[in-house]
Amino acid sequence: MDGNTYVLSNDSGDVSTAAGPQTGLYSFDTRFLNQWDLSVNGERLNILAVDSLNHFESRFFLVPGAATHYVDATLSVIRHRWMGASFNEQLTVLNHDMAPATIRIRIGMGSDFADTVELRQGRSGPRSGRTTVQVEEGCLRLSYERASFVRETIVSSSEPAAVDERGMTFEVTVEPHGTWQTTLQVETVLRGARGRDVRASLAAHRGRQPPQMHQELDDWLKAAPTIRADSTSLTATYQRSLIDLGALRYSSWTYRERLPMAGLPWYMTMVARDGLITCLQAISFTPQLSVPTLRLCAVGHGTVSNDFREEDPGKIFYEVRYGESAAFEDLPQAADFGAADTTPLFVVLLDEYERWTDDQSLVRELEYETRKALDWIDRYADLTGKGYVAYQRRNQRGGHTNQGWKNTPDGISYRNGQLPGYPLATCELQGYAYDAKLRGARLARQIWGDPAYADRLEREAADLKDRFNRDFWIADRGYYAVALEADGTQVDALTSNIGHLLWSGIATEEKAAQVVEHLMSDRLYSGWGIRTLATDNHRYNPIGPHTGMVWPFDNALTAHGLRRYGYHQESARIAEGILAAAGCLDGRLPGSFAGYDRGLTKYPVTEPGISSPQAISASAPLMLLRTLLGIEPCGGRLSVEPAVPATIGLVELLDIPGPWGRLDAVAARGRLPASG
Repeated sequence: MDGNTYVLSNDSGDVSTAAGPQTGLYSFDTRFLNQWDLSVNGERLNILAVDSLNHFESRFFLVPGAATHYVDATLSVIRHRWMGASFNEQLTVLNHDMAPATIRIRIGMGSDFADTVELRQGRSGPRSGRTTVQVEEGCLRLSYERASFVRETIVSSSEPAAVDERGMTFEVTVEPHGTWQTTLQVETVLRGARGRDVRASLAAHRGRQPPQMHQELDDWLKAAPTIRADSTSLTATYQRSLIDLGALRYSSWTYRERLPMAGLPWYMTMVARDGLITCLQAISFTPQLSVPTLRLCAVGHGTVSNDFREEDPGKIFYEVRYGESAAFEDLPQAADFGAADTTPLFVVLLDEYERWTDDQSLVRELEYETRKALDWIDRYADLTGKGYVAYQRRNQRGGHTNQGWKNTPDGISYRNGQLPGYPLATCELQGYAYDAKLRGARLARQIWGDPAYADRLEREAADLKDRFNRDFWIADRGYYAVALEADGTQVDALTSNIGHLLWSGIATEEKAAQVVEHLMSDRLYSGWGIRTLATDNHRYNPIGPHTGMVWPFDNALTAHGLRRYGYHQESARIAEGILAAAGCLDGRLPGSFAGYDRGLTKYPVTEPGISSPQAISASAPLMLLRTLLGIEPCGGRLSVEPAVPATIGLVELLDIPGPWGRLDAVAARGRLPASG
């Protein structure tokens, strides 16, 4: 992949219905190829090996015929593909025989121009526009047109080919122990109203070749701190996290600097919640990632009230899409503001970015949007009139029933399994709002020069904290309700959401001890991490996304919150579990993994279809490392207070960027202070 252009194929590199219904070449939410399959002399190819060189380049080593023929194979094929401004595949055929080989190479080609959002939902069907196929001199042009929405796939070859409407054929003779080679180039074209490619102004779309892309990746890695550790697994996880974050960047049409996409395969775009949390988790390591994220959120903030998009003035969008369903608003998910947490998180990230960089110019630049975001919390988000951020789906034809991070229909429930009514105010949303008000107050007082506004925000935050700890606390169980219904009824499931209350700081000190006890109990803590739902709740399911699975980012925020309240050992225990899970998975954490007890499995159990790599999970080890080392900005200086368990050992993080220049953080082996 390169940016949000990527290929999903089977193990031999083929794209087709037989290879898998979701295989294809994708870019900006459109599938440009749904057929790209290779045969030699009418036979499919079988895999010998795959060399994944990096995120934009790979090689497939293949032989024609069935597996029983491998030992007798006289031909082999190498598919070397890479991404740049286009998708490129170099085919190399090697003749291992002592006689010349006359062979027929066929590449089937086709496109349905399906919309990524529809494919993700399993709703793809006949297109509303017109598809055409043109055989031109030396190339094949596949086109789709619906009004001004035009998408084209143009395939050409460096060697002569017989081109027809279904692909290209090469009739070649390869000399004894000789080779034959051609390079196929696939251009994806997104034409706008004026007939030119709408990506023409993007630097990332200009003929970049592998050497340049290698250099870009090297520069990205060199800009981040360097790690030295006793644990080779931790070192590998750190490197994998940085590489995946580097890979999961793209340039949007509205902002040219690269910002984080949510994850492969269906969220190769800016999902604001994921982008904001990714930047928050990675802020100590890659603060530059926050700038384009914040600016795009600001550019795309709501300006009107619109029920179809669930938009309000000042509200930060949920995700940005570029496909057909977004262009014509066929689906609400394609033009979507259906998230209640993105707006306060926008304020939180802006403040955190300034604390780590001392970049006051960006805070001044985004003052208007930040004030609008803070205004949204009180004016538009209080759907119940009780002073809490709440949500209710406004577009009844689609959209999310739940609009916090647990956005599946059963993500919020009572302990007995009953689903709540709406509007619904989940606990973590109140924590985000509380944090946003305090951070907004700091920005207003120190940078915007508005102490009266700062005083008001601080009073509102204090009032919110008092009311929250009264209304959400379930006294006879010793934890916070996951949500309140409109009439104030407490939704009493025990969930991981309560960990976010420590991260935001809305929990009181006296209640935090009971919260920590629940978080670290066997009902929630699996040994790998904290489950989304406790095992004694009716809807608990260890492979349910928000009813029992473990999410790395959820645990990273909770671990940081535990350190905030002085629970060093519990924080380190969570960090050790998640980092151990990453070590079992070659350093790459999926979006979530099963909530089975660690004693039952030697490795975390993952599910097919979970996004991987995923930015919000790739950045989680970075926040865990920050938490273990206790690194925090403090008045232009870097504070370091390590709390690293003996199982991890010595950790050194070198060249941490900030207003202080570049400083190091070192944690001695087993330096773990007592909790409380």
